Amino acid sequence: MTMKARDVMTTGIVTVPPDAPVRAVAETLLKYGISAVPVVDHHGAPLGIISEGDLMPRNETAREARRDWWLQILSNGGEVHPDYLQFMRSDHRTAAQIMVSPVVTVDENVPLAEIADILFENKIKRVPVLREGRIVGIVSRADLLKTLARPRPAAARDPVHDDGTALPIASDKLEALAHRHNGAAAPPHEPAADEFSASAFQALRLEHEKHEEQLRREAKRIADEKHHRQAGQMLASHLTDEAWERMMHNARATAKKGDEEHLLLRFPAELCSDHGRAVNAPDPEWPATLRGMAADIYLRWKAELRPHGFTLAARVVDFPDGIPGDIGLYLSWGKHDDVAH
Repeated sequence: MTMKARDVMTTGIVTVPPDAPVRAVAETLLKYGISAVPVVDHHGAPLGIISEGDLMPRNETAREARRDWWLQILSNGGEVHPDYLQFMRSDHRTAAQIMVSPVVTVDENVPLAEIADILFENKIKRVPVLREGRIVGIVSRADLLKTLARPRPAAARDPVHDDGTALPIASDKLEALAHRHNGAAAPPHEPAADEFSASAFQALRLEHEKHEEQLRREAKRIADEKHHRQAGQMLASHLTDEAWERMMHNARATAKKGDEEHLLLRFPAELCSDHGRAVNAPDPEWPATLRGMAADIYLRWKAELRPHGFTLAARVVDFPDGIPGDIGLYLSWGKHDDVAH
């Protein structure tokens, strides 16, 4: 049978009511690690949709803080970008006032080919799926691309009718969406080469590389979302006495092995208000950029351990795509250049 929206849609959809304040909408996006949320009435019928871009300040100076935005909004009184803080204090809009409406939707029984056409023609990234007028899921470009990239046996490359004729899962627009999703224009259609020619083998190699690149992009997207959720959790959590005692116990065990420092915490650079730039410099003022759990550890060290000669070092642990990824806080009983004294 033809694959339909219900076969690939993401379920368990998070929604917000039309009277939800801007701050509540932003917290919802951060909590669930999503980039857009539908606005529904009390029956679950869609009224509109809000993406993170709809929540951004219109002032260009304030928009420079976009990368720090998700952490700043939940900083609970911490030092944040002044323009953004002023924007949040003065913004009393509701979801109904900032949502994009009307929203394009599809029924759960709509074929994937038609959904690909809808996304392509409307230049949108996702479409809510309805069942009897209520939202039951969302189909995104990523959902369609995963379906396109999924390996299938040659004998069952495409669904078929009962009479054995092929039934494609998506239209040519799906291929165009794949290139648009990856930031490239759709290539012109070319006739297939002879299957035993060098050009045909080269085409197979290029197709394999394309498939591998799609998998890498999807893996990176999943990793980025995981990092984003982890940063949000660390921002909202606090250092307990039990956790601190466990860290000290592990540090003592490290010293017994002859080492001069111990990794207290590894956390996403996103937890820093500047995404780790001060730590990477290194800038002596890097402690001021810490947030959440990392900030708690710094304050605990400053009050309890610094008087006894311990230092606290911060270093970038990895650099995915050339930018700071994870950062480590190291308790040291030796000497280092990148330490807080």
